[in-house]
Amino acid sequence: MSGYIVRRLLNAIPVLIFVSLMVFALTNVMSGDPVEAISGGSEATLSPEAIQQLREELGLTDPLPVQYLRWLGNALRGDLGTSITNNRPVTEVLGARLPTTLQLAVVAWLIAVAISLPLGIIAGVKRNTWIDHVATIIALGGVAMPSFWMGLMFILLFGVWWQIFPPSGFVSIFDNPIQAARYLALPALTLGLHQTGSLTRQMRSSMVEVLSQDYVRTARAKGLREQRVIIMHGMRNAMLPVLTVLGLQAGALVGGTVVIEQVFAIPGMGRLALTAVFAQDIPVIQGVVLVAAVAVLGANLLTDLTYGIFDPRIRYGH
Repeated sequence: MSGYIVRRLLNAIPVLIFVSLMVFALTNVMSGDPVEAISGGSEATLSPEAIQQLREELGLTDPLPVQYLRWLGNALRGDLGTSITNNRPVTEVLGARLPTTLQLAVVAWLIAVAISLPLGIIAGVKRNTWIDHVATIIALGGVAMPSFWMGLMFILLFGVWWQIFPPSGFVSIFDNPIQAARYLALPALTLGLHQTGSLTRQMRSSMVEVLSQDYVRTARAKGLREQRVIIMHGMRNAMLPVLTVLGLQAGALVGGTVVIEQVFAIPGMGRLALTAVFAQDIPVIQGVVLVAAVAVLGANLLTDLTYGIFDPRIRYGH
């Protein structure tokens, strides 16, 4: 197991280097002039000597390959640069926003799992019945409805009309769990329901396929209770392809909360990334993308390790 984990971590290094190269190249090609962003758009009022000095301090006079290698070396030491907008280290800025996004992503992921897995199992067992049709409609609705529209409807219904939950804002779970649950309810439910559609469909199709296998028919012929057949022989084997989707969604949620955090005014990484794009804050953009890439790679590794729990035949020694 330890050898497998080490190999996977080593394989992740080229991926992260490639991601960092793409991020560095795209942000430098597509963004505006960092000097103009730092000076607040008043570059024309600066003297040519001040502009040249500022470019030399930022290392902008060096060739792009030299700039990239310097930035990559600093990143490997944990230094992602300094934010242009607030003159704070990027690691400090990300460290302040990342826990907020993680709390939202974890709660949304748990909601998606709690809804989609039972719904998919029931739909697979009750195939071609009204229950299956209702589950399919719910799944398709979750996929078809844009997350921002769903969030706005939740704010209108539960935050404005009925005033059950706060329409916006955030409270950390570690500060006040009860208040945090109230503030996270609507955004987490919006994200969770949007993920529920694909998970429900995947769980249903896996259950339909597994329940038609010979070993399931043999288990029923042996006189096992239907509940035991569904749980031990059906659900456990049907979970393998579902785990892949769960892992991908868990990683994507960390970097995919931009819209929801903006709609519900949550001070997380998604909102930070959007603000950095408008402010042309290149170091922050690069840091956010790298953190999202690490989250996806970490979620994929955990997913691969979880396979062995549901299928004992999987070994990680080779």
